[in-house]
Order: sequence, then structure tokens, then C-alpha cells
Amino acid sequence: MLNLFKGWLGEKETQFGMWAKLDGNDYRRFHNVIFTTFNGTTQVDHILLSRYGIFVIETKNINGWIFGNERSKQWTQSLYGKKYKFQNPMHQNYKHTKAVANFLDIDHDSIHSIIFFIGDSVSLKTELPKNVMTSGLSSYIKSFEQRVFSGAEVTAFVNKIEILKEGNISGREHVANLKSRFSDNTICPKCGKSLVKRTARNGFHAGNQFLGCSGFPDCKYSRGV
Repeated sequence: MLNLFKGWLGEKETQFGMWAKLDGNDYRRFHNVIFTTFNGTTQVDHILLSRYGIFVIETKNINGWIFGNERSKQWTQSLYGKKYKFQNPMHQNYKHTKAVANFLDIDHDSIHSIIFFIGDSVSLKTELPKNVMTSGLSSYIKSFEQRVFSGAEVTAFVNKIEILKEGNISGREHVANLKSRFSDNTICPKCGKSLVKRTARNGFHAGNQFLGCSGFPDCKYSRGV
């Protein structure tokens, strides 16, 4: 319960920071928007619509040292001498940006992905792209000055997401969709292609069977049988 409260508080702090430092006329803000995708639903923490592009922000309320790189499947949190693995948030947010681009029917290159760590004592210990940060969120957003959309286009995007929000599914339904998607033994929850049963040939798990995506090597999703 404490972790849930800290996560909620961190989200509210991020929302307040954007409200205080970004002009609401230039940046239209939406929070916790659930989009329907080809294989279920995905929830986006924060979306900013502007003439300078669309900003999709994934927030992570994590403390300690963070190690990772752009390509790895998982990143590592080091806290009080213990290490914990978590999903690469850059990969996670890529799915969000694709969902937003598909919904608004725009070029994916018009969307800026941002990973924002909001823990009290979080520190990035490996070199990461500029869009992964622990501070300076508003300054980074305002650094984009080239106009991508007209005011009329932004207004159309706002109207479309407002309509979506009015009829948005509940968070409970979203969680149920996630559970269903990741328990399906026939469809890959990452890319939607079929799962096939394979046998590990090498390493510690040699001889063990697992379910792997038929889209390998483009999609490397796998799990135990």
C-alpha cells in the first residue's frame, strides 16, 4: 500500500511540475490515458500535445542507482546493496508512443519519448540518452522549438483524446486485459504474433521447453511453459 501511495504521489508531483512550468495554452496535458492496441490495452502516464510535437512521458518512481542501456531488455536497480531487475522503460514507452501515433494517425517521428525517474534518491549510473532523466523535465520539453503541427491540428488532437477519455475503460479493466494477454499461450503479448513451443539448446536451461515468439529475432519474447 505504501508503494502504491508513493507511486501516486510521484505522478501528482510530475503533473504539478508540468502545470507550473509549462504554459497550458502551448502544451495541452492529459494523464493516465488508456489506448486500445492490437493485443489489448496500454496505459500512458502523461501526454503533452503541442505545436512542437507530442510528448509521451513514462514516469518511474524508483530509488537507488539505475544501470541500463538503450538496447537491453531489462535494467537494474541497486538499493541498499540489493539488485532488482525491471523492464527497460525505453522499450516500454516505445509501445506507448506507437499507440498514440496510431490513434492520432500521425507520423511516429512527431512523437518525443521521455523517461522520467522521480524517486527521492535516484541516480543514473550509466550513460543514457538525453530523454532519460531525473530532473529538468520541463526544460527538456521546451528545448524543442521547431513547429511540427499547426494550432488547428493540435486542437483536433485535443478533441480526439478528450472524446477517448470520456469513454475510456477503467483501470481495473486495463489490468484484467493485461493479465489475460500475458497468460495466453498462443499469442505473443509483445507483438501479437503466435507463440511456439521450443527447447533450449544451450546454457543452464538446456533441454527445458519454453514458449517463444514466432517473430524471433525481431521479437525476443519468451516464457516458461
